[in-house]
Parts: sequence; C-alpha cells; structure tokens
Amino acid sequence: MANSKRTLFLKRRLRVRNKLSKVNAGRPRLSVHRSNRNISVQLIDDAQGVTLAAASTLEKNLGVVGQNNVAAAAKVGTAIAERAKKAGVDAAYFDRGGFLFHGKVKALAEAAREGGLKI
Repeated sequence: MANSKRTLFLKRRLRVRNKLSKVNAGRPRLSVHRSNRNISVQLIDDAQGVTLAAASTLEKNLGVVGQNNVAAAAKVGTAIAERAKKAGVDAAYFDRGGFLFHGKVKALAEAAREGGLKI
C-alpha cells in the first residue's frame, strides 16, 4: 500500500528529530514550521519544556505579513537570532522537521547564522 505525502512527512520529521536529539549536547532546539502561507520558528528548551523565543511572518513589526518567500524567511531568521541573544542563547541545534533544507528553510537558517546564532 502506498504511503501518503503526510505519512512520509511525519516519518521524515521523526527521523530527523530523533537523530538530532542524540547529538544535541543540551542545547535548545530551533524548530521550523513552514506552511503554504507562513513560516515560523521557535527556540525550545526541551529539558524544561518551554519556548525561549519565537518569530513568525504573522508578526506585523517584521513587515512581511502575507508574504511567504525567501526574503520573508530571511527576516524571520534575523529576528529569531536577535531574540535568542536577548534570551541568553548563543547556540542551538537546527530542527528542520520534515522539510527539506532548501529554499525558505535554508534562507532562515543562514540568516540566523549571520545574526550570530550558532547552528
């Protein structure tokens, strides 16, 4: 029986997260979610179960509401890097979920790196 796209996505997301959890060395997780209309990212401390910082294209102060492109993803990446510094986090591990490291996800990660976050 053929697997649906959703099933394959969920399997890929679990595979990526399980591999990363083995090598994270106690760092927070930078988790990305990409939909057809928006992209959002959270900096999560899994040990305590809290979100340390978050950024999304839904925020009006970023100026990218209603946009879902590489430029918007880059702005979200720089915003999360600034907010991570304010939260006292300088290194995290990048959890791309089930998304490919290409296009918007890659632009977000590179912008966060340029903003000073070690991923």
